Parts: sequence; C-alpha cells; structure tokens
Amino acid sequence: MIQRVLMTAIIAGFIAGVFASAAQSVKVIPLILEAETYETGTADAHDHGEESHGAVAAETEAHSHDHDAGDWAPEDGLERTAFTLLSNVAAGVGFGLLLCGAIVLRGRDEDVKTGVLWGLAGFAAFSLLPALGLPPEVPGTVAADLQARQIWWFLTVACSAVGLALIFLKQGHIWTGLGVVLIAVPHIVGAPHPDVPGGTVPPSLAAEFAVASLVSALLFWLVLGASTGWLYNRFNKSA
Repeated sequence: MIQRVLMTAIIAGFIAGVFASAAQSVKVIPLILEAETYETGTADAHDHGEESHGAVAAETEAHSHDHDAGDWAPEDGLERTAFTLLSNVAAGVGFGLLLCGAIVLRGRDEDVKTGVLWGLAGFAAFSLLPALGLPPEVPGTVAADLQARQIWWFLTVACSAVGLALIFLKQGHIWTGLGVVLIAVPHIVGAPHPDVPGGTVPPSLAAEFAVASLVSALLFWLVLGASTGWLYNRFNKSA
C-alpha cells in the first residue's frame, strides 16, 4: 500500500510539475518578467513608481514569501527555468501524496474520471477559493503583512478542504450546510489587505497575471488528478 501510494505520488507529481512548468512558460513567466521591469524601473512605468505607496512585495502566489534587493533570486534563463521546474515537481509530489491519502481514506477504486474530480477539488481548495480573497500577486504589487496573509491562506485552505469533503463525501443537508459555512468563514473574516493599495505594475497587467496563474493552476490540478487516478488504479490492479 505505502509503496503504491509513493510511486503514484512521485510519478503523477513529476508529470504534473513538468506540465505546469510548460504551461507557466506560455503566459505566467513572461508576465512576471514584464512586471519585474516595472519593479526595477527599467520599463516605462508611466509614473507608476512615483505613485506607489510603501514597500513593494513580490510574489508569484498569494502566500509566497516577500523579497527585497538583497535576497537571493534565480537568474533569468536556465537557472530560473530549472528552479521553476524543481519547485513545480516538488509541489506536484506533495499534492500527489495528499490526493493519494484522500483516495486511501475514501477506500474506493479510482480511475481517470474520478481522479479529475479529485483534481478539481484540489484546485478549488488550494487555488480558486483562496484567490477570492487573495488573488495571485505579480512582483511590484503592494501587499499586506506576509504573516497575516499566510495565516489567512492556510485557514482558507483548511476550511475549504474540510468544507468540500463534507459537501461531497457526506450525505445529508446538515453536512452540506456545515460545509458551506466552513467554506464561507475565512471570507466572512476577510483577507488582509494593505491600507493603501498600489504598486509599480499597471492594474491591467496584475489582473492578467492573476487570471493566467489560476488557469495554469487549474491545468496543473487536472493533470495531477487524472495522473493520480490512472496510476493508482493501474498499480492497484498490478498488486
């Protein structure tokens, strides 16, 4: 059982990580590179830099770590590509383990179709629902305190995951109602935002980045879910 779970998570995570890296290279990474030109002042920012307020937070996801000029960052080109690929594969394996754990706890045979459904649930819990309060932020966007954002993001993911499980894995109106309430709680509390929004990046670019990030996340979860369902079923038959 353990070997089957590990093999499924590793292979599916690798497939999803490689696919996500390719998908991000089409739109997400070019937008990050464009935003960085505004952040560093090498592009014609149309006075956005003079109008920005406070420190600038650079992130590729709503829960990413802030950085400043003294922090390490991968160089453009091969180093950045390799770092992105490694990060996506590591995330794929980690999330693959979570999916396999959920499949084992459910105790039913899975296939590509049900794997896709698991992937959609993962996308909703880890990407879509948190993005309703904290959209993916491109470098050059002023953001609220990092710790406050991280706490809210983890709270949202936990409530969303449990809420979705109650809605779809339990039967009865009481469970469904409780699941809806859990999903709504973090949004009722409200995500942390800066007192004065702003940044060096044009709003249109920031919005385009948020959409592109969510699309690439959706594709990542779909591939991860389908691969996990197919591989788990195949290894289960082999066993």
